[in-house]
Amino acid sequence: MLQDFCVADKTSQVLVNGFACKDPKAVSAEDFFFSGLHMAGNTSNKQGSAVTGVNVAQIAGLNTLGISLARVDYAPYGQNPPHIHPRATEILTVLEGSLYVGFVTSNPDNKLFAKVLSKGDVFVFPQGSIHFQFNYGTNSAVALAALSSMNPGVITIGNAVFGSKPAISGDILAKAFQVDKMVVDRIQAQF
Repeated sequence: MLQDFCVADKTSQVLVNGFACKDPKAVSAEDFFFSGLHMAGNTSNKQGSAVTGVNVAQIAGLNTLGISLARVDYAPYGQNPPHIHPRATEILTVLEGSLYVGFVTSNPDNKLFAKVLSKGDVFVFPQGSIHFQFNYGTNSAVALAALSSMNPGVITIGNAVFGSKPAISGDILAKAFQVDKMVVDRIQAQF
């Protein structure tokens, strides 16, 4: 870092890996502020979860700082489905309730590391690993995730594989998942 901060100038036409810097004379405290994590997300969806991200898109002052966070709300039996962050390691802290969490290592082992977490427990998901969280309880759960990138990205496995636009050929997916193409067609119709 050659300067104290580089607040994102989202109006700049300069293309860089991230955002160009706003003129420091135009920076204010609002560029480093976000309000809203005290409010629960809407979990009335198919997954029963809601992620409220706080990254460079919400706080311009996070630009180039290599950190972000998210609040994750879970309905009873809700989940944050298997996904990856291509640009960040995640550390998750349970604030309320209990969660079953885990990640899978890369090929060829594909080893699952999983644990049940209670309030105050912390778990780390390595960068690029497929990971998930599931609220097996009858009460809502809340977690706070810190990520090692201002823009960690997220690729939800099911959405990416079965909901791509244009769609991945059903024949390819049937062979990859070793199921009948009609099964793939039925799954793709959900996305």
